[in-house]
Amino acid sequence: MTHYKLSAISEKNLNGVHQDLISVVRFALTLTSIDFRVIEGVRNMARQRQLVRNGKSQTLRSRHLTGHAVDIVPLINNQIPWENWRAFEHVACAMKVSAVELNIPVKWGGDWINFKDGPHYELCRLTYP
Repeated sequence: MTHYKLSAISEKNLNGVHQDLISVVRFALTLTSIDFRVIEGVRNMARQRQLVRNGKSQTLRSRHLTGHAVDIVPLINNQIPWENWRAFEHVACAMKVSAVELNIPVKWGGDWINFKDGPHYELCRLTYP
């Protein structure tokens, strides 16, 4: 178990997110050896449209709109290592183990084939429509 704690920013960004996904995030933070931050939780349609226009998202049906998704980034020396894919994979491993342990199905955007989204985690639609 690690000593990391969600920052005030991360806590704020979890407002409105589905409680099961929050549970996965909190448990994952106890499993990882790399600190992480929740950079986005619930978003509105205006923000979603902006992300699609900027090529950061491919859909207007984002799970963020309903509180079923979060974006999480690793923190190394209090910086986001955007070019360090292994750091994102490390956080993903903790999130996946957490999801399995809690029996809460979660998908990671880094596993997607056509649009790799390393920060993105969402509750599976089949279980959480």
